[in-house]
This record gives sequence, C-alpha cells and structure tokens, in this order.
Amino acid sequence: MQSYDSLKAVQEALSERAITLEQIVNNYLTRIESNKHLNAFVEVFSDEAVQKAQQIDQKLKNGSAGKLAGMVIGIKDNICYKDHQVSASSKILQGFTSVYSSTVVERLLAEDAIIIGRLNCDEFAMGGSNETSYYGPVLNAADNAKVSGGSSGGSAVAVQADLCLAALGTDTGGSVRQPAAFCGTVGIKPTYGRVSRHGIIAYASSFDQVGPITKTIDDAALLLEIIAGKDEYDSTASSHPVPAYSKQPSFSGKARIAYLSETLSSEGLDPEIKALMQHNIDLLRAEGHVVEEAHFPLLDYVVPTYYILTTAEASSNLARYDGVHYGYRSPNATDLESTYKKSRTEGFGLEVKRRIMLGTFVLSAGYYDAYYAKAQKVRRLIRDNLNEILSQYDFILLPNAPTTAWNLGEKLKDPVVMYLEDIFTVQASLAGLPAISVPVGIHSNKLPIGLQLIGKKFDESGLFSFSKLLLSINKKA
Repeated sequence: MQSYDSLKAVQEALSERAITLEQIVNNYLTRIESNKHLNAFVEVFSDEAVQKAQQIDQKLKNGSAGKLAGMVIGIKDNICYKDHQVSASSKILQGFTSVYSSTVVERLLAEDAIIIGRLNCDEFAMGGSNETSYYGPVLNAADNAKVSGGSSGGSAVAVQADLCLAALGTDTGGSVRQPAAFCGTVGIKPTYGRVSRHGIIAYASSFDQVGPITKTIDDAALLLEIIAGKDEYDSTASSHPVPAYSKQPSFSGKARIAYLSETLSSEGLDPEIKALMQHNIDLLRAEGHVVEEAHFPLLDYVVPTYYILTTAEASSNLARYDGVHYGYRSPNATDLESTYKKSRTEGFGLEVKRRIMLGTFVLSAGYYDAYYAKAQKVRRLIRDNLNEILSQYDFILLPNAPTTAWNLGEKLKDPVVMYLEDIFTVQASLAGLPAISVPVGIHSNKLPIGLQLIGKKFDESGLFSFSKLLLSINKKA
C-alpha cells in the first residue's frame, strides 16, 4: 500500500474511492506492529481507530465529514483523552484514566481526526532525548542506535517512520522542534497562549505549548488552525483571532532575516550544521532577501535561566502527585508521611526528581531572590532583546541543536551536557515567541538536520509561508 505524505494526498485518494479510511488505518496498525522496536507508542487504540474510520468513511460518502477526515494522528502521552489512559510516561501515573479530554483533543475529534494511540515521551516532558520515559527510550528510525530527541520523541518518530500521518507534541523549551529536527519532520511551537493548555499534564505552566509534528508545512498549518484559539477553560489561552493558516497565500516580496552571530560562533556547533546555516544564508541572499547578522549577547544565560524557571514551576506542578489523590501509591507505606515519601521516591524517575529538587531549592527561603527572582529579570531581558531584533527583521534564522541525534546513553549521565543541547531552542520559549523547525538537509552521518525560524508574536502565518519558501529554495539548490 502506498504511503501518504500529506492530508491533501489522503483526501484525494479517498475522494477518488481509490482507498478507504479503514484500509489506511489498518495499514498504519500493521506498520506500528512491525516497528514496535522503535518504542514510539505507549498504547495503540486499534479497535477504536478502525471503528472511527468506518464511521468517517460513511460521513465521506454522504458529504458530512470534517476538515480533518483522513487525518490519522497520535498524541503525546501527556495529553488527556477522556476514558483513555494518560501517564506522562511516568510510573507515578501508570494506569491512570483521564475523566475528560483536553481542548486540543476535542477540537481534533470535532473535525473527524482519528487518534490512533498515545506516544512515548520523556517522563513529564522532562528531557531532550526521550530516554527518561518509564517505558524506555524511543529509537530514531533513521538510525536505531541514535536518540529520537525529546521530550516529544515518540511523536516525531511516529511521523518519521510513517506510523501515523501527524502527531501532537508539547514544547516547553524545544520539545517539539528538537525531535522534529532529529527525525527530519516539521515541528512548530506556537506563540505562548495560542493553543489551550487545558487537559495537558503540566511541566512548566508559563512555557508549555502544544504543537503539531507533521511531514508537510501545510498539514502543520491546518492542525494549528484547528487546535488554536480562545478557551474558557484556560485563562492563558489568547483571544487573539486565529487566521486560516491553511489558506495563507505563498510568501511574496523580500524578507528581512537576522541570524545570531553568537549561535554561529558557538563552540559546540557541529561544523556541518554551521556550513548548512551559511549555505541557507547564501541561498536566501541569492533570492534577494536581506540576511544580516544580529547580536544576542545573552546566549550564555538562556539555559540557566530556563532551567531555574522551569524546575521551579515543575516543583510546584508536580506536588499534586503524592500517592493520596491519584496515581501510584507505594505498597511499602505505613502512615501519611511515608505515603508521601515512598510514593514519590518510587514513582518518579531520576531526572524528574532532580528537577523537583532543583526547583524546590531555587524557590526556598534565602535562595529565591538569588536564583528565581533574578532569572525572571533575565527572562525579561531575553524577551526584550529578541523583540528588539524582530522589530527590525521579519524572522530569526538559527540552528535547532548544536549537533544531530547522538548515541543512546551518550549524554544521559551528565545532565549539564544534556541541558546545553537546548541552547538554541529555549530563547523562543523564554520569550513566548513562535518558532518552527524545518528539515533542510542530511548530515554526512546520514542523520537529518533541521533549521529553526523564530517569528514575531502570533505571526505563525508568516512562519508557515516563509518556511515553505525556504524548503522550496533548498529543493531547487
């Protein structure tokens, strides 16, 4: 059976009666089974997906199907779906069944998307390699000895390996963009507040955003159009109007693009990624776009600022997992205090416990002003610096990560080395700006390379249209 790279191709085949949606779903289920070694899925909703496909096939016949009819999608294991389990890939929530659906899931289902399963991720979305999951690491389909990237590694690999057409991930500091880059897919982190966080298991509430991972920019645009918008259940969801991203015209005119000199001169940047950045700068200039150097002197501060603030928020958000309300309860507990201690000690993984402890420390008396309050001030400086650059330019072009996907286990034992892999993605998160990863090349090690574009607040339309232009320029070259 042929593979489909876009919803448009699927819908054309369905309209021509060349295939049924039930056949498409069964093909995905066969591929998921034959690629179990990748460990992308935590749970597959096999029977339910087939039944849903049969219902939508009927809708397609009578002309009542929604915009996403034909879209087979997986959701990250921190996105709630009523009457389905959700665990954030953690032992502490193993077996927990959600009593309601997240807003993003409700909006997908309302347009006849089929949710085929829940996808593996770093535990509570804390990690950059999808190795901290209670269910084990996700393997990169391009090279099974390499990491998938994280924390939405299962989402990226599921799309990369054609186990579903698209996936939803969450991005706190790069968790959609980095695995998308490592797996050769498209991944977007929307403006903070663009998408409701209702029903998303929280890691760091002032950073978390849901974003699609797809094979094409058009599919990412359509999915964001469906899931974005105001939500009465999330006071941080913006009421800013949602454009018809999927119907945006092609990018016209000439763009002004900044690249950050500090990123290209960064010591840890792989020479081939640096060369690819320079190549894209040259291609854009050859097309008549203005591409100029800009300065971002705060680059060395973005990672510590990000980890101080996100661990502080995590220590607060994860206090609810105490062995009393829901989730794992230690069988070794003998009283209330031991229930708290043992349940959390046994239920959380090492990385989650590390971040809870770090967060509790920076919020503690005597250290709050030295760390947390200072980090908030630096966050403001980072936001102001990026907004100043974007007041003069349309987009900022930069790498997604210093390297391509690394070997499994290579960086897991040194958290500082792992954290530094986020150096090019966390600034957009700190500033609440939209950013997209687009696949533009293959390294000599045969692994994908993605470059990143940061746009102005709520200018996802611009990011989509210019990203398509960037991809077309690379294809011509």
